[in-house]
Amino acid sequence: MRKVAMTMAAAAFFATGCGGSGTDGGTDGETGAGTATGASSPAPAATGAASPGQSPGDGRLRALPAQLRFEGTTLDGRHFTGSDLAERPVVFWFWAPWCPKCASEGPDVAAVAEKYGDRVAFVGVAGLDRSKDQMRRFVSRTGTGDITQLDDRTGRLYKHFKVTSQSSYVFMTRAGSTTRDSGPLSASALEQRVRGLAGG
Repeated sequence: MRKVAMTMAAAAFFATGCGGSGTDGGTDGETGAGTATGASSPAPAATGAASPGQSPGDGRLRALPAQLRFEGTTLDGRHFTGSDLAERPVVFWFWAPWCPKCASEGPDVAAVAEKYGDRVAFVGVAGLDRSKDQMRRFVSRTGTGDITQLDDRTGRLYKHFKVTSQSSYVFMTRAGSTTRDSGPLSASALEQRVRGLAGG
């Protein structure tokens, strides 16, 4: 803020910049959701030239939603970070290897993921069990091996997403807002939800 003296004893103040606080994407009313890695808050919006995280010409800051501030490991041992999903519609499917309803809907999840996978990201979260081998067998048995499957034997991601049962879904829009549903979902019900995320 800079004070500029004017003639006739008048004064005016001119703002040197327009600040704005980042948002968390409006995730289903759960602002300040716990993060898994203690990531810092999104940077304030900038003016002028595009900055990291901002697309040239679109004039808006693409802040990382709180729900995507996590890191994990896939069942095949690869490092995974939620930021890789930024600005994409996402279906998070929470399952357990001993869960009959999870097993029954697995083939439908795989089929819908194959159909919409170029427009919507699918991420399985395997938890509520301590056996990684059982989780791998579940993936093989249900044909869901083409979906990214996260190893959540510690329950950290279930807690991060505030999921308390299986099977459960968290549907995230491109902008970062989320809705939830409990399974099992029929193939048609799941496809309807995913089609909405994909934009038709």
